[in-house]
Amino acid sequence: MIASVMKRLFGSKAESDLKELLPILHSVNAEEPWALSLSDEDFPRLTREWREQVTGGTPLDSLLPKAFALAREAARRTLGERLYDVQLLGAIVLHQGRIMEMKTGEGKTVSCVPAAYLNSLTGKGVHVITVNDYLAERDANWMKPVYELLGIEVGYIVSSLGPEKRRPMYEADITYGTNNEFGFDYLRDNMRYSAQGKMQKLHHYCIIDEIDSILIDEARTPLIISGSADDDTQKYVNANRVAPALKECEKDPTTGEYPEEPVGDYKVDEKSKKISFTDQGFTHLEQLLLQKGVISGSLYDGENFEYIHHVTQALRAHRLFQRDTQYVVDNGQVQIVDEFTGRILHGRRYSEGLHQAIEAKEGIQIAHRNRTLATITFQNFFRMYDKLSGMTGTAETEAKEFGKIYSLDVAVIPTNRPVARMDEDDLIFLDEADKFDAICDEIQRVQKLGQPILVGTVSIEKSELLSTILRKRGVPHEVLNAKNHAREALIVAEAGAKGSVTIATNMAGRGTDIKLGGNIDFRARKRAGSEASPQEYDAAFQKELEPWKQESSLVKELGGLYIIGTERHESRRIDNQLRGRSGRQGDPGKSRFFLSMDDDLMRLFGGNAQNLKNMMGRVGMQRGEALNHPLLNRAIERAQNKVEERNFDIRKHLLEFDDVLNEQRKFIYQQREDLLRDEHISQRILQTSDDVIQDIFEPWVKARGKDRVLLSECLEQVKSQLFYQVQTEEDELLSLPSETLPQTILDEIRQDIQTKAKALGEQQLNLGLRGEYLRNIDLRWQEHLENLEALREAVYLRSYAQKNPLLEYKLEGFQIFDELLHKIRVTVAQKLFLVKIETLRQPTALPRIQGQTQHSSVNLLGSQGNALGQASPGPRVQGRPMPGQTKAQPVTRDTPKVGRNDPCPCGSGKKYKNCHGR
Repeated sequence: MIASVMKRLFGSKAESDLKELLPILHSVNAEEPWALSLSDEDFPRLTREWREQVTGGTPLDSLLPKAFALAREAARRTLGERLYDVQLLGAIVLHQGRIMEMKTGEGKTVSCVPAAYLNSLTGKGVHVITVNDYLAERDANWMKPVYELLGIEVGYIVSSLGPEKRRPMYEADITYGTNNEFGFDYLRDNMRYSAQGKMQKLHHYCIIDEIDSILIDEARTPLIISGSADDDTQKYVNANRVAPALKECEKDPTTGEYPEEPVGDYKVDEKSKKISFTDQGFTHLEQLLLQKGVISGSLYDGENFEYIHHVTQALRAHRLFQRDTQYVVDNGQVQIVDEFTGRILHGRRYSEGLHQAIEAKEGIQIAHRNRTLATITFQNFFRMYDKLSGMTGTAETEAKEFGKIYSLDVAVIPTNRPVARMDEDDLIFLDEADKFDAICDEIQRVQKLGQPILVGTVSIEKSELLSTILRKRGVPHEVLNAKNHAREALIVAEAGAKGSVTIATNMAGRGTDIKLGGNIDFRARKRAGSEASPQEYDAAFQKELEPWKQESSLVKELGGLYIIGTERHESRRIDNQLRGRSGRQGDPGKSRFFLSMDDDLMRLFGGNAQNLKNMMGRVGMQRGEALNHPLLNRAIERAQNKVEERNFDIRKHLLEFDDVLNEQRKFIYQQREDLLRDEHISQRILQTSDDVIQDIFEPWVKARGKDRVLLSECLEQVKSQLFYQVQTEEDELLSLPSETLPQTILDEIRQDIQTKAKALGEQQLNLGLRGEYLRNIDLRWQEHLENLEALREAVYLRSYAQKNPLLEYKLEGFQIFDELLHKIRVTVAQKLFLVKIETLRQPTALPRIQGQTQHSSVNLLGSQGNALGQASPGPRVQGRPMPGQTKAQPVTRDTPKVGRNDPCPCGSGKKYKNCHGR
């Protein structure tokens, strides 16, 4: 009520935004006559001039009117499309680093061109993000003539492009690509062993298409590059054998909740997709594992304890993840289905062993568990950009989240023509069977009239159920879901044709307009053939034009595209995206949602749906009868609000934890970047040695004494911590002032490093140290990711001790990170001090880490501390240089040989063959 009063007094935010944007739009329109007078040769010339001005310090805003007018004219000359004023308003919003909400069919793809062009003048690159490879390639090629006329290079990144083809694409002024490819390339760049191999140079300006889908719907899904870990596939098979024998706790039939003292082995939380064991469940699980010979001894002994996790994941796979809803099985592989777009997420796998549990459940080959090599969330990847903007048809409902997490403002752009679509009230039925019967009745009635229908479902399972009913009734239709996404363009092209019925699993991010009467371009290409010349295509287009115009007019008279929703989604945005497929550019249209009290939204979040359902039966509501009441509509809206707020809290909570990892990741990646460019890495070893020696000799300096025992202890620590044997005699050291003794030892270390650099070659030593640093960083960073994941799970238990889990995670997370950095520095220093320069031979190639790109460097510091060079044979130095020695000597072992089944010397607790001997 207060909000409505404030709106009447001061106007809406959309009106306020429009008042600020209109003066800028008028200044662009004022430059249109100037742009019309230019020749084609003037376009690239002006681009070069403006680039020089921007380099000289001219702000982009001062160039906006002319640059936008030039981009509009370039689009008119190449595409035959003059950008509408509302499209320019959207481009201004994008340039300002905001989100533009523009309805479906208003031309978002062309609208981003002026903003991308203006920001490309900085020479720092512009990234345009789309939701799939098809749209990235299509949009780049579609807009390419515009950019070429302007003198701008454009490229695109798709999953099929190899490294050599990607690099020039990233070097283009504007690069189109998917969020996944940009994110993975960033991670790969920070796993490379040479600066020349890096793809992405800067993260300056980014435009994200369908920004709500990428930054909100996929925010909780991290990008992960992984390599294989220990083979534990048999454990998933064993867990899958045990899981069906466990019993779910009985719920109270009146409340639908578990009693305080439940009877059974485990409880299921459908909302958060969790399984929790009871005390009885743990006991029963132990008995089952012992009976089947899976374990011996107690469930809580050693590796047996892991079965609690494995069986939990097996139960989740059986109870909470259903085939053709959350995933599909295709070619013997479990493929995840995106719940928001209905597409298959190729290459994605559920984490923490859930994917393997589903594979065991489905009886297909279980893939080996992977180890995380690098990871980042979309939230933190896109927050790296200096300026971020985005566009979508539905962002206003999530404006609060965009503002709080990304500091992005949402501006609603008015439609070019008034929306003529009629949005009917929801119809609510008692159960799902009645609802589907009513939907099919409505489809049959409307299809006979010839009005095209688009039916939106929330899962593959529901789309196939509806398809089965329609086939039995003899209604011709098309189904668009993750199982037949290859035919997507064909299905969408004809979804607006007379009498067509299309069943689609979520229409978010489809990126293709549904044109009333069908798609004339598609029909012309079909008639002309895929190999047709431009002249043959034009001839086919003219033949199809008149029939298409007649069919388009007829469909408009019938009421346009009719949208039918089979249930409400958790988020209002997804419902709005489905509705937005109808009524584009002022076309007529209609939408209606059919609901039942059995729908997941009503059952899980709509209060006590069962009681409401019983009450409807008692008041005399008959089967097949529909309810339509404002109270029920408000209940649905409250349920959606509940889910949206809950999901926002989850994403915000996850981001708070991920920010800790993000700070550490940025530091590690910056260290790698510095190392790739550092030509004097030995100075880092000296600094490490200085820090360690100062710490070791602090008691000596404080004592100011001549205690030989204390000195021996300090020298022994130097040997144990740095693996360096001090050559200066103890008597000589005792004669020195206590303050200068550490510096004397450091000078000796500096001389040792210089001697080795002279014998091996400064460049070769630097290359070897760089490789060691990078290998140590990568290996320990992978271990650190696992440690942080384990810590994240452990800190939640500390809430029982009245401690803040997030604060505990931050404190311990940075403590183990400091230890990680110290270990990296000291380990490389130790290796250098152990190094022996032997007869030079051809270096062997580095072993390739699975999930990582092949690196071009060579291992100059071998596993036993041997330095390998690249020039002609030279001296071998052991400890200190021996100038007179020229004969090659065999390598001697400094440490005892480690057997494959012995404990690894690194102290990990694993066997050598499963750790450093892998």
